[in-house]
Order: sequence, then C-alpha cells, then structure tokens
Amino acid sequence: RNIKSTHEFDALLKKHSTETGFPVVADFYSDGCGPCRMIAPIFRQLAEQNKGKAVYVKVDMNRQHELAQRYQVRSMPTFVFLVGGKVVNQFSGAGEGQLRQFSHSAIAQAEEENVVLTEESLIAYYKEKDPEKDEYSVREIIQKCAGLIKNNKTDKCYGRPAFNLGRKLRKKYKVMPDFDKRFTPENADANTEEQKEKSRSKSKSDEPNLHLATMEQLEEELQKRLDEILEAENEAAVDDDAEFQHSWTPSDFPERVVIVGGGPAGLSAAIYAARAGLVPLVIAPPIGGQLQGKGVDVENFPGIHMDTGPGIVAKMREQAVEFGALFEADMVVKVDASSKPIKVFTEGGTKVETHTVIVASGADSKWLGIPGEYDMRGGGVSSCATCDGAAFFGKDVIVVGGGDTAMEDALVLARTSQSVSVVHRRDSFRASSILAQRVITHKKITVLWNTTVNEILGEDAPLVEGIETSDAPPRKIVTGAVLNDIVTGKETILPVQAVFVAIGHMPHTSFLEGVVDFQEGHAGYVKTKAESTWTSVEGIFASGDVSDPIYRQAVTSAGSGAAAALDAERYLSEYGLGNEAAEFEAELLREMMEDLPSREGEYNAYEEESNRGKGMKESMAADKEQTNDTAEERRMESNKAGTDEDHIEL
Repeated sequence: RNIKSTHEFDALLKKHSTETGFPVVADFYSDGCGPCRMIAPIFRQLAEQNKGKAVYVKVDMNRQHELAQRYQVRSMPTFVFLVGGKVVNQFSGAGEGQLRQFSHSAIAQAEEENVVLTEESLIAYYKEKDPEKDEYSVREIIQKCAGLIKNNKTDKCYGRPAFNLGRKLRKKYKVMPDFDKRFTPENADANTEEQKEKSRSKSKSDEPNLHLATMEQLEEELQKRLDEILEAENEAAVDDDAEFQHSWTPSDFPERVVIVGGGPAGLSAAIYAARAGLVPLVIAPPIGGQLQGKGVDVENFPGIHMDTGPGIVAKMREQAVEFGALFEADMVVKVDASSKPIKVFTEGGTKVETHTVIVASGADSKWLGIPGEYDMRGGGVSSCATCDGAAFFGKDVIVVGGGDTAMEDALVLARTSQSVSVVHRRDSFRASSILAQRVITHKKITVLWNTTVNEILGEDAPLVEGIETSDAPPRKIVTGAVLNDIVTGKETILPVQAVFVAIGHMPHTSFLEGVVDFQEGHAGYVKTKAESTWTSVEGIFASGDVSDPIYRQAVTSAGSGAAAALDAERYLSEYGLGNEAAEFEAELLREMMEDLPSREGEYNAYEEESNRGKGMKESMAADKEQTNDTAEERRMESNKAGTDEDHIEL
C-alpha cells in the first residue's frame, strides 16, 4: 500500500493500534533510489509472508516531506517499525537481514502486547498463588496497570503494561496469570463489517447540511471524503513495483550468454544478444547502474531528449525483455572459469553454468576515508543525491567533488535544499563546461575552491516522540564538516546537515580476482585485448566502466555492451557452442524413431489403400488381356471365313 498523505498514515496507525494490533512497517523510498529498487522485491515478499500478522506500507520521500521529518529520515531506503503507533525500531539501507529481523521482532512484540489482564483472572490467580491478597488490593493493581496506559479511557489493563505485570508475577510466583486476547481476527472482521453496516445504513438526514455547516464541519467532511477516495484507490491499486521479477528458470543445459550487470552496458548487451536469438540471462540487482541515480535530465545520450537516468534504464530494460532477454535479481559474487562451461555463483546461492560471460557490473562509489564518514552513513553521509536529497528539504548540505557527478548532485540538491556548498580541492572543475557553468552561476550554490574535508561532525539523533528506548546505541546524524583551505592551511567548521561524496567510482570487479587479468596502472579495471572486449580468459568479455578508465560515459558503456554481445555471438559460432538443447531434441527424436516396433502383420490403412489400388490395376490388366484375346480370335475367324469364300468362288 502506498501512503498518499500524512492524514492517511495517521489514520492507518490509529486503526491498527485500536482494532487489529498489527505492527506497521513503513518503507521510505524514492523511485530514483537504486538500493530502494534492490530491496523492493524482498519488502513485497515479506508483506506477503506476514499477511495477517503485520501491515507493510511504502512512503514516497519526494512527496511526504512531513512524515520524513517526523521520523528523521535522512537516507533511503529507511524502514520504520511501529507497534501500537510507537516506533520500536528504525534503520537505513538495503539490508535484507535487518529487514527480516526487525519485522519478526515487531510481530513478536505486537503478539506480546495483544493481551488483556482482567480483574476476574487476576483475582483467580491470587486465590491460587497468594490467598491472603484481598480483592480490593487486586483491583488496585488493575487500576495502577490501567493508569500506565497513555490515553486509556477505560479501567482495563492491557498491552505492554499488562504483559510486564505478568512477567513480574511470573518472576515472583513462577507462573504467569491467564490473559485474554485483546484483538482477534474475528473481532477485526466484526469491526470492519460493523463499520460498513453503519456506513450503508446511514441516511441522508444524518449527513451534514453543507449549506449550513461551519468551516470545521466542512473541513471534516472534506477529509472524510478524501479518505474514502484514497481507500478506494488503494484497494484497486496494482503493484507497479513488480517490474523486475525473476523471469529465469534453470535448465539442464548451460546458458549461451550470462550478462553481469543491469546498467547501460549490460542492457545494451542484452538487447543485441536477445535479437541474435541467444536468450541472454541478465544477473543484476534492480538498480540500473550509475545511470539509475541521475535525477537530472540526461542531455548527452543520443536520441534521448529530456529524460532522466531511471527513465532511460526503464526503456532499455523493456526493449531487452521484448526481444526475449531473461532477468534474475541477484548479485554475482564468484566466477569459476577453471573448466568449461563457466560457472557463475550469486549471493542468493544460485549456480549458473554458461558458455560466455559478459561483465558489465559497473563501478561503486569511492569514499573520502575521513573521521565520521563511515559512522554517519545513513545519518547524513551519502553518495547518492538523487536517492537521499529529498530527506534534506530546506537544509544546508555539502557536495564533495569536481567532476560531472558532483555537478549533477549539486544541481539536484539545489532544487530542494536551502543551500549547497561544493567543496573542491583544485581551482577549477574537471566537469564538462556546461555543467560547471550552471553550478557556478546558480544562486543557491557556493563553490569552495582549493578546499578539502578533514572530518565530518555529528551528534546523537534526538529521540522521536513515542519511540521506545533500546539497548542499541543511538543513531548519529551530521551537524557539520571541518574544512581545510589547502592554500592557507586554515581550518573552519561549516554547519551542515548532510555531506554528499562524489569523488569518483571504483570498478565492481572483485568477483573476478584471480580469474582475469587487470590493467596496469588502473586498479580494478579489467584488461581487454586490443580493439575488442575479449579478456584474458576465453568466453569472458568485459564492457562498460569495468574496462574503461578514461571515458566512463553512459553512451560509451552502451556501445561497448553491444560490442561484447557481438564478440560473444562470434565466439559461440566459431566453437559451435550453445546448441545443446536443439541437439538433444534431435537425438531424442532419432532414438524414438529407431525404437518404434516393426509394423509387419499390423493393420495399416495406407497399405490397405495401396493393395486395393494394386488389385484394381491387376484386374484391369487381366480384363484388357482377355479383351485382346477375344479380338484376336475374331480376327482369325474372319480371316478363315474370307479364305473359304475365295475358295468357293474359284
């Protein structure tokens, strides 16, 4: 369910706090956030697995700024876990293990708090365990328990105070009292049906007269009707996040082409290989490479006008799927090329055998390696302005770097942040002239030349109202940065709420260490043979940023991806590989034909027709022969009669 307003989210929390007792798990995300797309299938899977135990909702950071500020969301994705309307856990990042662990923890806590300790049950308990305790004292205990519950308008003891009271009694008397369930599925269904019945039975006379209504009544009625519209939209909504499903099914034969990576290089290779009939398998998380994180319009990709990085990736993916490419949302962690076919191993435990591998895994962000940077990732330190920029609406931020990525990040942040400071260690940018000029002339952007960041400062995040204390250390958030002027050596502290690092990338090729040769002087970049995408290992080809330390553009990556697909196709043709399935089918058909039993002595309609025709021909031949014999006899008799006549005449 996608949350469309703060009021809708609050109404949802109230409903599940008072009617069902289910915990609410909120995913704060953005469409342009790569890690958000990577974790989205896991989030959907958990929502399906825990249906009837928990409620999973998605909150778009670009639209729900108020909710993001309420829960101090500073990075995406951020997951907030609420029980009884209170935050019990929160973390940032695409961590599947944490998401599963905190989900199960929230469900367990909700089940613990789904209890009611009645006065009758506690009286019966004390009669058995401590008969000297009178009923008046027991009622006082129940009243004290009820008083611990915030906004409790009844004298009932329920929820966490009731459960804690039960634990204290167990510690003293070795056993807990009997609890009743506060919420049951039957009660929840009954409440829903009761509300529907009230809604149906409500007559027009009960509705407010809008002509005579006060402003408060009008606002209340408007909000009520908006809620009804939102509820109807949510019920009819189709899950549009399922664009990157697992479309690959393992077979008994090696794949022809496996493509590692889902950016421009990988998707371009997929399009070319799919059009050649090779049915390529693309193994990559649903991130889309660095292009997925481009929130500004991409202006230098030929044929694409006024479209963002995520938009281009989506179009390329659709094109690859249309021609028959298969996708597996996973991360490659190892490649074994010691024997043929090549083995590819994924983080999810899958092993794929293939004749060729096209490596298009792109590059990972570089970090500064300064104090405070690692500690506050997710608390204001980020490498993706498109992903996390919306979390700092109206805040002061820093961008570190001087290339195209830094310029693009600064321009993206300038849309929503109060101010953007670009920190660069040189006196000129490495970025393209047009991007650099836009940054320099932007009224919300300040450029700090010849400056480096020595340290990122932070403090413990203040507790959100309603959050429960835990043993985990408090989360740290950014409060400023220590800057150093490399010309004068002077240090200054700049108060900011976020630091975005954009100093380049390192090729994601660690899974190829010990498998292929790497370039000398360019650590991590795969070495290819001149004017081709061939690596030092036959059957493995490299394309995109993994082998290009110079250009590193989306369009050059797409071109090298196409070249890699063409090289892979020629390799398969030269060695006659990739036809195992067709050869197996042909061999199986031949064996089936050989194993067919003899037809001698069996009825065959075709043979019957053939014999019938043969008999007709023999009969016609016999009739013709008989006719010829009769004609010959007549001719001989005629000749004989003529001789007799001649003899008489003589």
